[in-house]
Amino acid sequence: MKRLWALPLVPLYAAGSWLRWVGVRPKRLAWPVVSVGSLSAGGAGKTPFVIALAGLLKEWGVAVDVLSRGYGRSDSGAARVDPIGTADAFGDEPLLIAREAQVPAFVGSRRFEAGLMAEAGLRQEHSSGPEGPRISGLLDAGAEAPAYPALHAGQPIAMHLLDDGFQHRQLARDVDVVLLSSEDLEDWLLPAGNRREMLGALRRANVLAVAVGDDAAVTRLRGTGLKQPVWRFRREMVAPAVHGPVVAFCGIARPGQFFTGLERAGVSVVGRRVFGDHHRFSDEDLTGLRELAARMGAVALVTTAKDRVRLGSRAEELGVPVLVAGLRVVFEDEAGVAAGLLERLGG
Repeated sequence: MKRLWALPLVPLYAAGSWLRWVGVRPKRLAWPVVSVGSLSAGGAGKTPFVIALAGLLKEWGVAVDVLSRGYGRSDSGAARVDPIGTADAFGDEPLLIAREAQVPAFVGSRRFEAGLMAEAGLRQEHSSGPEGPRISGLLDAGAEAPAYPALHAGQPIAMHLLDDGFQHRQLARDVDVVLLSSEDLEDWLLPAGNRREMLGALRRANVLAVAVGDDAAVTRLRGTGLKQPVWRFRREMVAPAVHGPVVAFCGIARPGQFFTGLERAGVSVVGRRVFGDHHRFSDEDLTGLRELAARMGAVALVTTAKDRVRLGSRAEELGVPVLVAGLRVVFEDEAGVAAGLLERLGG
């Protein structure tokens, strides 16, 4: 959403964004760091993208963990995400990543400290076969971190995925992947729009990721002289199997995409409720949803995976089933993504 009244504030925001880079010396971890980020302040689909990339790298034999700020959590210190924990403790996105990607996830306002915790918690084992060194498991908390190579035979055996890291200055990364859309490219800078940086910031990116079907974005990027590799991917909604009318609700940056996806999937949406991004549900919110479902004769409530994570056990208070419409990312050229990334890191 563009906010005309905020246009006079854009130059101040731009100056502050530039000053954040001045004098910063990023710290480097032992393992390669691959950042997944965006220009937009939300709604780019980074979480399902990270989940898909982590799964793909696992298939290629790489030990992967995810480092995240843990937006909205009650603490700022470094911690390993417990998949059966709560969004208050770890943040909704890291908790969802830990559950769906089934990789270790670590949170902390200082991502470097989270990375140190990740590296200290993994044990190196040397196999007797031709594969060479591999990462095989987790050490107990507090165990001494071994010294080991991040590469073997020119290929990474372990790496960090940095969630929403394009604007994070303190942690050095080896590859910056930036998700983009035509909407991002046409948007205004904060606070008048939803974009966190000027388009010139894309020169820092190593890889650009654009959804299949958004050829206009690729054309515009190439027209500005950007020559980085472009990963194409599809977003696929995994709609729940439900027979009867539902009330849909969400607290995400771009709710329209969620409701449109449900309708395209043939879900009968008879009521909608929109909350702010990363919204924490109150008693009043739950009462309103419960009453809306009853008034509309809904057989279920449908929400996003991140909203369901934030609801936690409170979903039982709603009186009707709470179903999840998941979002899955599929790379158009999985082999090309994995091989190209590993070659870049190994080189």
